[in-house]
Amino acid sequence: MYTTNAPVRRGGPTPLAKLVIGALLLTAAGASIRQFAPRWLGGTRAASPATVPPVIGLPSTSAQATTAPSRVATAPVAVAPPTSDRPGCIDAPEVRMLLWAWNAQQGLLYATGGPRAVDGSLMCAHDVNLTLTRQDSVEQMQAALVQCATELGAGRADCAHGAHYVAIMGDGAAAFFAAVNPLLARVCPDCTAEIIGSSGYSRGEDKFMGPAAWRQRPSAAAGGVVAGYLRDGDWNIAMKWAGDNGVCNNPDETTYDRGCLNWVAASDYLDAASKYVTGYCDERPVVSAGRRTGETARVCVDATVTWTPGDVNVAHGRGGVVTIASTRDYVYQMPQVVIGLHRWNQQHRAQVVGLLAAMTDGGQAVKQSAVARARAAELSAQIYGEADAAYWARYFDVVTERDATGATVELGGSAVSNLADNLHLFGVTAGAARDGAGPSHLADSIYAATYQVFGALVVHYYPSLVPRVPPVASVVDTSYLAELAARTPTVGAAELPTYVAIDPAAPVAPAVGHRSWQLTFAAGSARFTPAASAVLDELYRQAVVTDAVLEIIGHTDDRGDAEANRELARRRALAVKSYLVERAPLDFTTDRISVVGRGEDAPLVANDSAAHRALNRRVEVVMRAH
Repeated sequence: MYTTNAPVRRGGPTPLAKLVIGALLLTAAGASIRQFAPRWLGGTRAASPATVPPVIGLPSTSAQATTAPSRVATAPVAVAPPTSDRPGCIDAPEVRMLLWAWNAQQGLLYATGGPRAVDGSLMCAHDVNLTLTRQDSVEQMQAALVQCATELGAGRADCAHGAHYVAIMGDGAAAFFAAVNPLLARVCPDCTAEIIGSSGYSRGEDKFMGPAAWRQRPSAAAGGVVAGYLRDGDWNIAMKWAGDNGVCNNPDETTYDRGCLNWVAASDYLDAASKYVTGYCDERPVVSAGRRTGETARVCVDATVTWTPGDVNVAHGRGGVVTIASTRDYVYQMPQVVIGLHRWNQQHRAQVVGLLAAMTDGGQAVKQSAVARARAAELSAQIYGEADAAYWARYFDVVTERDATGATVELGGSAVSNLADNLHLFGVTAGAARDGAGPSHLADSIYAATYQVFGALVVHYYPSLVPRVPPVASVVDTSYLAELAARTPTVGAAELPTYVAIDPAAPVAPAVGHRSWQLTFAAGSARFTPAASAVLDELYRQAVVTDAVLEIIGHTDDRGDAEANRELARRRALAVKSYLVERAPLDFTTDRISVVGRGEDAPLVANDSAAHRALNRRVEVVMRAH
């Protein structure tokens, strides 16, 4: 096990407090920066009342079936890494990027070949003299963008200081833009920050860990206390899980609500893990429905949201918890996104497209070659200055280990992206026009939903701090990916989940979510009424964020023959399955979904009134780990 006193940060390593409250005071020439409020100010002053989180769902991979790349063989890329550490393409202008330590960036690191693009690297093949610097602080990332924008705003063609790009987690980008773009606009009106592409995903390492009883029975989480780096990527995982399972969340980390999830603020993701390992406790006022009861309670951490190596430290340091939900379940939550300045991007188009070409070719190399992947792990240790190559290589995939109690736990997990994955994520048509202005379906893309739903989550709970986020169309420019796709002869296929037929005799996998849906049907039939449309849309959006297998269970009230009711319930559940498969056949394959008709056998409430009978006429959807 590798541990460190300094946090290894990636994929959500800084609290949203630092994204929003960490304001930058700008002065002439260099834009001096300071942070005037290092933490969220007084929980109740910023937070909304405790509620069940709103339903969060993302479009399926097949929602972009008309825009996804064709399924043809991807042209192999060079996989033999440069053997020289000499800087390459030094005649090209320097391009500077700040990034966290994160395995999802292995393709980007491989393409660069070192902290600075080396001779023979993919970056130098595209004349991109890229420098990569680890930077754990979001404030410093924002400050570096403002510093570069200040020079551009002063009329310079390029910036000699600051950074051209930063790389963060996509589900936190809405809050990032809400904080930094007003500041950038002050020094250079057309230098606001925008996303140009992605190098990969968190696919398991970001997780919500807690008692096994919570996974088995989500209502058991009421009154639970979770340590976490708040209002950020892994907090989002817990909020998604709570919304999926109807669990109330108390957004005020200074109080305790016995009916909701409660939070202990950690200073970083390793501190979140440490607070669980050490059994951190404190005294808090008790609240109910947002009002103080006059009581106090001693509360102790019994769960955490964290990421690798935090999950490793939890497992080895204390153990006793399981993964309740992770980015292995919510596969489209946390893409890595590369963010640059609009003016610089427009004026240096060839370098932007070249950077994306090298990065996505690097992703393809890591996908297809053990040699490239091993080299990327070596570069991770070198560029991040943390651990060794074996550590980064081990936790690239999800691995199974024994925790301190001897129980089996899953740790780690990331993925890299090639060009096809990028086009799919951002809804870009592979055959876009060569000038980069070809068709894009950003508004309906996977990334648009990631941005919108997790941005809305922060606005929902902290409206006084984040009253709104910028529209996705104003912070993503897909034209560079479109131009790259147009000049690439063979784009290939995006990486999609695959399923095998559900085996009824196999052990039942743990549930990720379990909700009832009040769908209306024509009397005595399995035909949806028009009123069911909005509910079906919500069900679709909620289910597609995951790659879980789905169990659709139909229920009726007690009127009529019991056996006929079971058959009617089965046909209604089958209608729901058919709706999902027809709407998104690539994502909701028939092998992914099973159907059960229970009829009147499992009522929610007694069938003693018209209102109660209506509640019992329902469809339940259970999402189980894939």
